[in-house]
Amino acid sequence: MTTLAAIAAFALLGLSGPDAAAAKHRSTPKQATGTAEDAPKRDAAMLHVDLPTRIEQRCNARAMGIVGREHAGMQPEETVAYAFADPKLGTASITAPGAAIRSHGHWYHLSYTCHTSADGMDVQSFSYTLGDEVPRDDWSAHSLVP
Repeated sequence: MTTLAAIAAFALLGLSGPDAAAAKHRSTPKQATGTAEDAPKRDAAMLHVDLPTRIEQRCNARAMGIVGREHAGMQPEETVAYAFADPKLGTASITAPGAAIRSHGHWYHLSYTCHTSADGMDVQSFSYTLGDEVPRDDWSAHSLVP
């Protein structure tokens, strides 16, 4: 799959400061994103994305949703699963110990584990740790953009 196709699929999904101490959270209930009317378009686009990319995108979207809901003042705009370490993909899971998440133009360390349905369409469980802000001097070395 081309990067352009992955970006287009991600765009169809509608995806466009934490406490000083790291925060750990676990969320297992399925949580909706977007509106019911948007679901068929999102799902159709995601079915054209290869399975590993689909799992990563669904889990990155879950990270943004949960962090935005559980941390006052955070409005996540983007998640990068591979910023500080390569994610590990399973059959229907991803562990991203070196992820990063951007909110209000600032990047923060993030580590997450996410399990999806076999087709990668539904997140079944998600746990994460939100860490400290990433110093701006480190952004370019880790593919983090303003």
